[in-house]
Amino acid sequence: MSIHAIEKQLSELTVEVRLLRSAVISLIAERDPEGEYRPEFVKKILRLAKQKQNGVKFTNAADFLKRIS
Repeated sequence: MSIHAIEKQLSELTVEVRLLRSAVISLIAERDPEGEYRPEFVKKILRLAKQKQNGVKFTNAADFLKRIS
């Protein structure tokens, strides 16, 4: 086996190891530190998003929460 063939195999293996490492990390990684959204909150936001909005813009988080409550 030539040096070129060995280098090519090494390069391919390096890429494969990176992909496998990424897959393993994504499987065992911790959940989002902020947690998951409550299903009722998600449904409400999606329902509101489907409604026609007349130029409503949220300026900050408090304004957003005031409009959806």
